[in-house]
Amino acid sequence: MNKIYPIIVIFLLLLQRKKKCFMSSPQLPDHIVYAPPVIEFVTVVAETCLFLEQATEQTRSEFITRSVKLLPLLYLKASVLSAPESVFDDPTERFVSEEDYLYVKEQVEQLLGADDSYLEVFHPDMAISDTPIAAFISEDLADVYQEIKDFAANYQTMDTDIMNDALVGCLDAFGQHWGQKNLNALKALHAIRHSDSFLQSDETEGNSAKLNRNSFLNFLHDDEEDNVDERMLF
Repeated sequence: MNKIYPIIVIFLLLLQRKKKCFMSSPQLPDHIVYAPPVIEFVTVVAETCLFLEQATEQTRSEFITRSVKLLPLLYLKASVLSAPESVFDDPTERFVSEEDYLYVKEQVEQLLGADDSYLEVFHPDMAISDTPIAAFISEDLADVYQEIKDFAANYQTMDTDIMNDALVGCLDAFGQHWGQKNLNALKALHAIRHSDSFLQSDETEGNSAKLNRNSFLNFLHDDEEDNVDERMLF
């Protein structure tokens, strides 16, 4: 897998090279892609990508504890930015493959086990649904990863126009879906982090039955059948 962690080193080295090209001024070129708030966002993006790519190198408690610190920071750094105007008509290149997406998703699933699932209240179908809608932290974080990794990979080109449009696309996607995905995952992880059983999570890791979408739907089906049987008794 092509991990993102070298991006910060490469990015900073290239910035140093850019500075040498502008020796008459101590400042970077006057462009939004070099603005301090954007550079801060890029830094947090790279850190988040590395964190998710290396999820299973941490214990369950370490992953959860760091998640509830890093995800709010990622949201904050994105929320304070304003998107510039696009340069190109076409969207920037996509780099994250299905394999990359599943790699991150499955690592988080492995760590969280049954706690990976939660009930979604902001799903568009919730208003017309008679049953709870299951969502999964691993899917939320993989969705976030896909957007920010594509952004970071485009930024690494050091082509100002591509960097500009990568920022536009990432911030647009933040407003459309990955910002909400970030908050949803944070909400669920917060509940796990502050549960009474959190301190024992590393000891019981892997012992809980894994709940996926199919098992959740089977549970709802079984529960519905039980309710029908109870009604038939009266």
